[in-house]
Amino acid sequence: MAWRKSSFSLANGECVEVARLSTGDVVVRHSKDPEGAMLHYSAGEWTAFVAGVIKGEFDLHDLPVTEDL
Repeated sequence: MAWRKSSFSLANGECVEVARLSTGDVVVRHSKDPEGAMLHYSAGEWTAFVAGVIKGEFDLHDLPVTEDL
């Protein structure tokens, strides 16, 4: 499986990697734990997520600041 990460990722290993499956689905993992759990998204779910990112639906500037959990 060919994993990709953002060109904006730092060299400290704190990043998210994505890979496309032969079905068109996408899996996501944490680069610090490559053998750990992966999140699995259908092609449609991934497309909707990326469209939301492009539209700014996940921008944090409008969210109220809360205490750390």
